[in-house]
Order: sequence, then structure tokens, then C-alpha cells
Amino acid sequence: MEVKINKDIREFSESIFFGLSLRQFIFSVIACIVAVVLYFALKPYLGLETLSWVCILGAAPFAVLGFVKYNGMTAEKFIVAVIKSEFLTPKKLTFKATNIYAQNFKPTIDKKLKQSLLKPQKKKKEKKDKKKKKEVKNNENS
Repeated sequence: MEVKINKDIREFSESIFFGLSLRQFIFSVIACIVAVVLYFALKPYLGLETLSWVCILGAAPFAVLGFVKYNGMTAEKFIVAVIKSEFLTPKKLTFKATNIYAQNFKPTIDKKLKQSLLKPQKKKKEKKDKKKKKEVKNNENS
């Protein structure tokens, strides 16, 4: 006697009815109900062959929802992922750098600058420029 065991436990699904999982069974029943409703609703208006095709096409999406898995996602999860990626999220991603530290401490930094405890970079550059000018004048005078 051999017992079939899945290699990956996540792929295990318990068979409920006719070898179908509960999900597959529910969607199969829904597909049958849709086909029957379509048959009785459209019987007075369409011929038998056309009506059978309408019933098949009407029930097919519900049957597919119960059986299809793509990349480990059920059909409705896959549909939601496609809608999010194609319609809701932007195609062009832009990067905007934000310096949270500077934003949070901007009032403190401005206050310190006003108190002149922190001197702006421009003043340091001006002092260096003045020193260079003095050196150049001293070299010219020598």
C-alpha cells in the first residue's frame, strides 16, 4: 500500500466532495447555478445551441475562480494584484529625498543662527578670501 504525500505541506488541500477541495466545490456549485439561471432566463429568446454556449460562457469564469492558482495566489488575489499593479500604482516611480532630521530641527537651527552661536558658511569663506587678499597685497608690496 502506498500513501501519496505532498513534498510541500503548503500545497496540501483536503478533499471534501468528489475529490474537490471546499473552495473548488463551492465555485463549481456557483458555476452550475449560474448556468441553470442563464438557461431558464434566456430559453424563450435563444435557440438550444446558442443557449448552451451562453451557459458555458456564463459559468466558465466561476469555475476558473475555483480551480486556477498562479504563483501561489488564488484567482481573486491575482486579479487584485493585477488591478493594483496596472491601474492603481504609478508606472513611473520618482524619488524625492527628504531630510527628516533637518525638518525636525529647523526651528532650533534657525534660532541658533539668529543668536549667532552658529555662524553661516558664507562668513567663513569671506574671512578666507580676506586673508588671501592680504597675502596677495603683502606679496605685491614685498
